[in-house]
Amino acid sequence: MSAERVNVRVLLLFGDEAEIVADVRPEERAEPERYPAAEITEATGIPRAELAGARLTAVVGPHDRLTGWQRA
Repeated sequence: MSAERVNVRVLLLFGDEAEIVADVRPEERAEPERYPAAEITEATGIPRAELAGARLTAVVGPHDRLTGWQRA
């Protein structure tokens, strides 16, 4: 079974965490999930100050946890 890659967007930064949502129309989005901003910046090379609003892709893993961050 291959891993599913999904389009996501960094909604905003909250302390050391980034709020991630599906990159779909606002009315179709679920509640934001928080992930360590450092994890995302390390994987993508996007500076922390530029993360808010970034469009990314991620792999959906066990328990729907996102990993494998990449620039979209």
